[in-house]
Amino acid sequence: MRNYLVFGQRLSRSFATSSRTRIQNRVIEKQKIFQEDNNLPVHTKGGTSDVILFRITMGISIAGTCLSLFELFKAARPKHAK
Repeated sequence: MRNYLVFGQRLSRSFATSSRTRIQNRVIEKQKIFQEDNNLPVHTKGGTSDVILFRITMGISIAGTCLSLFELFKAARPKHAK
């Protein structure tokens, strides 16, 4: 039982410490990239990953729209009487 209490104290201390790992601030670099005048739309200025993400998103949106329209037209047609 004592081991669990000690483990809990160590775990809470590791999360409660005030020292933090330093992360490099890249905001200024990103601002320069997005503010330069290169005639690109803002959704593709981030590079290849942004272009791929945009195309996947548009593909899913178009597929969802087509499937929705298909189901709407299928529901609007009269049922066949057997």
